[in-house]
Amino acid sequence: MASTQGSSQSQAGQPFPALEVLDPSTPHRFVRPAKMINEGPDVSHFLTSKAYRDIGLFVMQLNRAMCPRKIKGDDGKEKLQTFQIGSEYETKPAESVRKLQELLSKVGSYIDEAPPDPGPRRFGNVSFRKWHQLLEERTSELLHEYLPRSVLEFGGETSGGGANALDELKTYFLGGFGSAQRLDYGTGHELSFLAFLGCLWKLGAFQDGQANGDIERNIVLGVFEPYLRVVRRLILTYTLEPAGSHGVWGLDDHSFQPYIYGSAQLTRAITDSEPMPLEGSLFRAPKPATVVKSEYVDEERKRNMYFSAIGFINDVKKGPFWEHSPILFDISGVKDGWGKINKGMIKMFNAEVLSKFPVVQHFHFGSLFSWEQDPDATTPEQSIHLTNQPMTYSPMPAAGGGGAGMAAPWAQTTAMPPPSGVPNSRGPFGPSYPAPRPQGSTGAPWSRSSDRPSG
Repeated sequence: MASTQGSSQSQAGQPFPALEVLDPSTPHRFVRPAKMINEGPDVSHFLTSKAYRDIGLFVMQLNRAMCPRKIKGDDGKEKLQTFQIGSEYETKPAESVRKLQELLSKVGSYIDEAPPDPGPRRFGNVSFRKWHQLLEERTSELLHEYLPRSVLEFGGETSGGGANALDELKTYFLGGFGSAQRLDYGTGHELSFLAFLGCLWKLGAFQDGQANGDIERNIVLGVFEPYLRVVRRLILTYTLEPAGSHGVWGLDDHSFQPYIYGSAQLTRAITDSEPMPLEGSLFRAPKPATVVKSEYVDEERKRNMYFSAIGFINDVKKGPFWEHSPILFDISGVKDGWGKINKGMIKMFNAEVLSKFPVVQHFHFGSLFSWEQDPDATTPEQSIHLTNQPMTYSPMPAAGGGGAGMAAPWAQTTAMPPPSGVPNSRGPFGPSYPAPRPQGSTGAPWSRSSDRPSG
């Protein structure tokens, strides 16, 4: 199948890996997405599939685009360009992104048609099922209204099984807004929305944007951040349960990707020909330790996705930060800058999201995110966590907690690095992740005695 790959150039003159854009002149056989991960060993197959490869490529592509850039000013001097929430990438985006913003605004407006049931309740509010039903009934109409015809009619006639582009897009779009059955939302749903955007990318929906990372920044700041706002409103309105949360020992009850792109926003600047920095920070970037200062978070959340995610945690949780978010607190002690944190987030995403049965078991596979074997995939490393995956299917929620995965199939330094195979050894942020609880301690599970940043 003919395709193109577009991204900035490496130092060797070769393009950095990017998700393919399919050739509309080449026939394409769409497939109705189906659930394929039904027991633990299926995760090993997923980790050598084309879908896993494409998810990783897309995440790395978006991540690199959010890294600050060194540019030449009109006076010939080098300047730094940063990419923030509320910038022109959100307020004046490409037309394709603006239409998706309108789509998300319409989705959020359905909350007014399904107000939460009054009265206290232990679990999620049942009115979320009404909201989700409204969304499901209207999804086809919404996608026809806000997506370009070239996307919906990609490849001409439907395939032999009767499937078309809309069938694949609907599956990932609906999967991005939580479970009506379980009244929950988690990283598996966030992953589904990423796949929706990846499908649009493959079908050429974002061809109206500029190259060299510009359209990717439109997608992250103009679509993904507004999507998170809709999701957070849903969580607050319907008190949605964390899907598959491991309590305080997960990174975040609901999300993961804003920590990737948000930490990328604060890494040291690069040129368009350089790979992602693996350490260092943007000049005058907030220190990682400031995430424990609520007043600082309230200011930075207006500009940065990492702090925006921390701010939402503060909205829904009370008490000392180290107590309700120990993993994020531990990460706040990283001394090598936001580049080191970003590298660790990529590794952790591979381990805690893509390599976890409770998360990926609900992911569906079609033609655009395919269950087929990636011919270039490496053999998965049989880590202790992979061998201990559930052996039979059980209805577990679509988000996951702690552990580690295996090496991703990308070899370049900008690719998703392999996480550690054993917890409490050398985790993605260094030898102190996760920090062990001091023997006999009744306080925070670290050597620090308070949740205030040191130094």
